[in-house]
Amino acid sequence: MDIGLRRGTVAVVQHRAEWETAAEQTVRLLRDILGDTAADVQHVGSTAVKTICAKPIIDIAVGVPVLDDILGFNDVLAENGFIFRGQDVPEQYLYVCGTDDVRTHHIHVVSCGSEAWENYVNMRDYLNCHAEEAQAYSALKQRLAEQYPNDRAAYTAMKSEMIGELLRRARQWRGADIQREYPVFSGK
Repeated sequence: MDIGLRRGTVAVVQHRAEWETAAEQTVRLLRDILGDTAADVQHVGSTAVKTICAKPIIDIAVGVPVLDDILGFNDVLAENGFIFRGQDVPEQYLYVCGTDDVRTHHIHVVSCGSEAWENYVNMRDYLNCHAEEAQAYSALKQRLAEQYPNDRAAYTAMKSEMIGELLRRARQWRGADIQREYPVFSGK
């Protein structure tokens, strides 16, 4: 299995170098298509964490200043293989790549700087910097994939508690990291 997973199914595999290559190509293509409409485009999700297993679907987050501006690109995105799926969650648009039966990419379009954007980036960065927690998350994903191979909704729901805790820790870590990188001037 290289890239792609049959819709509704769950399988996780160890990190593959081709995921990074596919993500880089996708990021470049999206930047070329969207130009300045995209403030930032980044590879996120488990395929962006080299030390953990992941579903072989590339997740890309696109941060835009005005969410609905992306809709004007639907035709050109479709011509390039990005199929509009609507708002999978509030304040976020989803585009997918692949066939009707197999998904290779999920493109999550969110407002740049929004909580959703921060969650995508923080989770990826936190797991890349905290190996022990990344491994615990990976182990959970493996267990759940074995338990729910044909029920993606259950697989996702059963990860939600751990994801919530990791996001909480990631926000704290990111805040501490920013304070270390940019100390606040005390005026003394």
